[in-house]
Amino acid sequence: MKTKIKESSLYLTKKGIQPGSIGIILGTGLGDLINHINIETEIAFDEIPHFPKATVEYHSGKLIYGTLNEKKVLVFQGRFHLYEGYNFFEITYPVRILNSLGVEKVIISNAAGAINLEFNKGEIMLIEDHINLQGGSPLAEKGTEELGNRFVDMSEPYSVSMKKLIKKIAQKEKIKLHKGIYAAVVGPQLETKAEYRYLKIIGADAVGMSTVPEVIVANQLQMECVAFSVLTDVCDPENLKPVDIPDIMAMAKKAEQNLIILVKELISSL
Repeated sequence: MKTKIKESSLYLTKKGIQPGSIGIILGTGLGDLINHINIETEIAFDEIPHFPKATVEYHSGKLIYGTLNEKKVLVFQGRFHLYEGYNFFEITYPVRILNSLGVEKVIISNAAGAINLEFNKGEIMLIEDHINLQGGSPLAEKGTEELGNRFVDMSEPYSVSMKKLIKKIAQKEKIKLHKGIYAAVVGPQLETKAEYRYLKIIGADAVGMSTVPEVIVANQLQMECVAFSVLTDVCDPENLKPVDIPDIMAMAKKAEQNLIILVKELISSL
């Protein structure tokens, strides 16, 4: 594991990536942030030694290095999921690479379904806490203890100081920002009516198929992180409609401009 991370990081360092950037992992339909970056280096995932290949249609699979609001950023445009057949080490490999390249703060985004029926599609939720329903952990694999503490405290997995900044920014910019709990499931199928009822009972406000493994590893590596869910559909078990992928992508785009404002202002404040 250590050798793979070292070789990947060395390759990226030779490409001109310097330590001290802010890390960003972009989820489904959230690629427009790239248009606001003064790009210095753009690298396809499949060019990086030992790096998994993105297989999801809506994830472009590129690493972007450049400047955003006068700060250096290192952006993974696309991510990896358990449902693609990857293991937890592969899913969280980008976070370990960010850490190896000197990144101390990570911003993560995803697309999610709203369990809380007070939330609407096309809105944004700041993740305050999460529930791991993926049936495993990136810390429960052989060799994990070589990469950091195996028994990681998760009493406050999301940065308190960064969340405070985001809330102030949202208030200043008059952006509607929900706060809630994100449940991570395996997927890729969406949930049944019974499963949505279950998620509501256990306290989830939104459900998706990513982010939690990355947050666990960020905490293992003592990196500060925050995460946003773009709410792309409403999961009302009493009024459940068949999945509409074009509408989900449209809702991601609708929320994206506000998310870009939040991320840009947060980066300026760090």
